[in-house]
Amino acid sequence: EALPGGSGRGSRRPKMAAAAGPHAGAAAEARFISSAKGKGLFATKNIRKGETVFVERPVVSSQFLWNALYNYRACDHCLRALETAEENAQRLLGRSSLVLPHPEQCSIRKDLHQQCPRCQVTYCSAECRQAALEQYHQVLCLGPSRDDPTHPLNKLQEAWRNMHYPPETSSIMLMARMVATIKQAKDKEWWIKAFSQFCSKTANEEEEIVHKLLGDKFKGQLELLRLLFTEALYDESCSCKGFRSLFALVGTNGQGIGTSSLSQWVHACDALDLPMLQREELDAFIDQLYKDIEKESGEFLNCEGSGLYVLQSCCNHSCIPNAETSFPENNFLLHLTALEDIEAGEEICISYLDCCQRERSRHSRNKILRENYLFTCSCPKCLAQADDADVTSDEEEEGEGETDDAELEDEMTDV
Repeated sequence: EALPGGSGRGSRRPKMAAAAGPHAGAAAEARFISSAKGKGLFATKNIRKGETVFVERPVVSSQFLWNALYNYRACDHCLRALETAEENAQRLLGRSSLVLPHPEQCSIRKDLHQQCPRCQVTYCSAECRQAALEQYHQVLCLGPSRDDPTHPLNKLQEAWRNMHYPPETSSIMLMARMVATIKQAKDKEWWIKAFSQFCSKTANEEEEIVHKLLGDKFKGQLELLRLLFTEALYDESCSCKGFRSLFALVGTNGQGIGTSSLSQWVHACDALDLPMLQREELDAFIDQLYKDIEKESGEFLNCEGSGLYVLQSCCNHSCIPNAETSFPENNFLLHLTALEDIEAGEEICISYLDCCQRERSRHSRNKILRENYLFTCSCPKCLAQADDADVTSDEEEEGEGETDDAELEDEMTDV
């Protein structure tokens, strides 16, 4: 289950979702806590509310396959949205005549876009095309077989789509890029060490994660994926146990990524210094635009994918987090931002639950965490509610006989 991320999927006016590794000046470091809890992330200095703790590039990332199939156009390397804000809004609305005001606030530079000369996948820049080529694309480039359904890599992707429907939480291509990275690397040991930093699970826990991702027929499906994966990556060394471990690593550590040129345009418009009447008109236009988009496209507003982030993956969960992840640069660069003042030496925690899920009962929250992340939370909020009745929010609502709007919204939240 990918951790929540992106530009605020499903919200009317989404906030921008909050070399591999953190940029220089990170105000946090990973420390071992215990064998039961593993690693945690701790502040190395006092951090003020609203301050960026670090910016991190993933070791590997990939767009979700259904998301790409439905024309959510993103850079094949960094997931930067490739549509202009106006094109983005037109597609989500199904209305090609829509014209956005203040088009100069759109940050998309189509003149910089480049394609792989062999397979024609699109990148937002020459830098991304080169980075992909140097890391994994030499192994994965389909060349003239990009639209050939019989090509092993296309068969693998089609099999994955038939097993893992939206809302998506992971992608088989994230695993493919990990293996391709190692196959292509001159220093294979460096990359193996980089991937081994991520949280690993016991055999039983791995099976639970695979079950969650693939459903009740997961054993047969996992073997089918392994055979297709072996054929596509020309990797005969991929054992059943090794493939399951790789699958579980991605399922446990994947961070959701969301990018949106429309959301970036909205934020740029919010920052404009306008006369009061013009400001009111623009805000009303944007509010109505999101209402119309929600009717047409539902919650699927963003280019979506997932990535593996070394520092972010060390962040433990709390139901009252003191930090959150976002993607304000409209690409895969993850920003971790403090939600409150954090003292040097204090653990930095994010929430693996969305804001609606965090408002549910302790029992409901832990039910979600056990099913998706295989642990029971012992944060201060959960400890304070330890004596509460062991009923889910659904049962509480049935007992009360009615629900308010907030609770109804809770029920519609995707896990």
